[in-house]
Amino acid sequence: MPADRKPNPKKPRPVPAKNQSSVAKKKEADPNEPLRLHRYLAMCGIASRRKAEEIIAEGRVTVNGELVTEMGVKVTPSDEVKVDGNSVRKAEIRLYLLNKPVGIVTTLNDPQGRRCISDLLPASAGPMKPVGRLDMQSEGLLFLTNDGDLATRLAHPRYGIDKEYIAVLQGIPSDRTLARLERGVHLDGVRTAPSKWEFMGQIKNENQSRVRIILHEGRNRQIRRMAEMVGHQVVSLKRVRIGPYSSKGMAEGEMRLLGQKDIDLLRKIVGLA
Repeated sequence: MPADRKPNPKKPRPVPAKNQSSVAKKKEADPNEPLRLHRYLAMCGIASRRKAEEIIAEGRVTVNGELVTEMGVKVTPSDEVKVDGNSVRKAEIRLYLLNKPVGIVTTLNDPQGRRCISDLLPASAGPMKPVGRLDMQSEGLLFLTNDGDLATRLAHPRYGIDKEYIAVLQGIPSDRTLARLERGVHLDGVRTAPSKWEFMGQIKNENQSRVRIILHEGRNRQIRRMAEMVGHQVVSLKRVRIGPYSSKGMAEGEMRLLGQKDIDLLRKIVGLA
């Protein structure tokens, strides 16, 4: 591929995440409305709904002192719910947006003593779960929440949440190479879903190039591994957008507490509202 390759002047159209329409006005939910037990546990931050069903079936949950193993039981905030003998209460749903710096591990605890996500959380945050992962050498947007259902769906490719990245690659990829990546390559024996790979230009005086990538999967080190399969090492990688949220205007390491409108929007996008 010629080193003086010109980038495509056409700007890409962001691929909209499913159901990213404006949130319709609706009746405010009654906080005392009975909820199915597995949903209540998810809203307490114990686990996703599916995992909560498993916890119930394993005989680990009591309601008002009585063991519950059947699905469909409903509870209210006045009921005493315990998991493994410990009382649980529905927590205030919190959602943070973090612009993760390089060098931070996407986990709450690291046995090797490296800096991790919990080091950036304010003390008032309470238990939070990172949504998906960014490897230690990557930077960019990451959600954290105590809403188990929301975390599970945001991370699952089924719900089509677009993630946009800017990567610096070693070398200059050809149109044919980018087309191959867009169609998908096999990682661990499974083909990656179709994605968008757009050449942005060669870095001046370097045998390196910038590429914009839009995908909705989130396999372990997916972009790095895909690029390596076609002969291009990833020099740097930054996630600049998740669904309708962009890192524009956010400082490195900045964490924002999102409001109820944002929570409602994301829950609607993934079919929870």
